Amino acid sequence: MAKGGFRGGFPGNQANMMKQAQKMQQDFMKMQQELESKEFEFTAGGGAVKATMVGTRQLQSIVIDPEVLDPDDVEMLQDLIVAAVNGAIKLADDETNKAMSKLQGGLGGLGGLGGLF
Repeated sequence: MAKGGFRGGFPGNQANMMKQAQKMQQDFMKMQQELESKEFEFTAGGGAVKATMVGTRQLQSIVIDPEVLDPDDVEMLQDLIVAAVNGAIKLADDETNKAMSKLQGGLGGLGGLGGLF
């Protein structure tokens, strides 16, 4: 082996980078579990329709105020349901992106790994 070559083990800086990467992986797993169990609610039509979903993007419930049930205007109810579901999806996505940004902020010490996440 050439002088100054690799002799087994990581030099101090690389070992530190590995520890940071492992911690980030643990933080990511914890964040993912928290987001998967978190509920996101969104209302449309001034509270006429409420959609609730969890972070896995599974719809948990739709609550419809009986006062908005108009057999002559089913289209309005359909629009409110779509708006409530899409709003809940956006809330879940925004929370996920916010959490991922926090994790990516911790990648500064890992040099070029920032582009991997």
